[in-house]
Amino acid sequence: MSSSQAVTPSLIGIYEVGIGVPDLDTSIEYWEQFGYCVGEEGNLSAETAQALYHTNSGLRSVRLLHQTADHGLIRLMQWEQPRNEGLGLGSMKARGNRWATTLTADILTILNQAEEADRAGLPIRYTTPHWEIIYNKDRKMRPFIDPAIGVREMLLLQPLTRQVLFQRFGYTLPHYGQINEQAAFKASQVTHMGMVVQDDSKETLKFYEDVLGLLRVRDDVETTYESSQAGRQIFDLQPGEKFFVTAFDDPRSSVTDLQAARSGRLYIVRFPETQSVPERFEMSQPGCLGISLYTYCVSDIEAYRDRVQTSSAEAVTEVYMNEFSDRSFSFIAPDGYFWTLVEN
Repeated sequence: MSSSQAVTPSLIGIYEVGIGVPDLDTSIEYWEQFGYCVGEEGNLSAETAQALYHTNSGLRSVRLLHQTADHGLIRLMQWEQPRNEGLGLGSMKARGNRWATTLTADILTILNQAEEADRAGLPIRYTTPHWEIIYNKDRKMRPFIDPAIGVREMLLLQPLTRQVLFQRFGYTLPHYGQINEQAAFKASQVTHMGMVVQDDSKETLKFYEDVLGLLRVRDDVETTYESSQAGRQIFDLQPGEKFFVTAFDDPRSSVTDLQAARSGRLYIVRFPETQSVPERFEMSQPGCLGISLYTYCVSDIEAYRDRVQTSSAEAVTEVYMNEFSDRSFSFIAPDGYFWTLVEN
């Protein structure tokens, strides 16, 4: 990548998390608690939705903004005829699984809400906020003397949302999530998004680097049942099981400078092919309820379509006007996930 591209990349962090919902107003109210507000609204005919999203249904969508963020936005998608109920409370250990991660300054308030929902008999699955050391794992500290540097993170599954929430302790990253202090849950925009794959060769991972032009910042970071209580509970690991994490960033991020890290990161959780990981792609694509789409925003839609068209991606659509009158096209990446690119 040239220096000019590094300064002004044509693709930045993941733009939107698309969520299929049965009722827009209820979902807007939910995400307002995380600091989002209503932006653009729009409709799409069943004919155009079939061409762009492979879903033969009328569509009404609302784009939710978060302060001045140019990534980590939410697109609520209300289909006239949804395909299915989506992944719901199903296991995170599934190919096709997608989730959204958010920084918060008050994870206990979110835990309080989860416990109240559970007591009320609402459909919910969650974990307590586990302590995890993300960076400098080998650092030795003296408890009650030295500062504890790490995060508390929790899983929160509901019928329409698959979220991981985390709170930092002892460190900051200036470009990795901007908290809305006025929001009820003191939360940032979505900081990173995740997917599950099984590919021992790692060939499918190259698509995000070589075709989309993302920066690979972490590769093959191992998590085992024995090493991580959070990983064990979030991904239903059994004794002896493990997974590996590869992360792709906005090209303006950095492999070596932690303080230059940018949110909008794509986390790919890769399970060994010897482990049993069911496939659920049919439950997590446009037309489904719940998290079912990720988008990137690009500056030259034709150039990106040409690159994707000549890659190993499948089902590449023509460029159409989406429900917000953005020029857009979709495809299925080599790992099986459905993506949409939007022109800015």
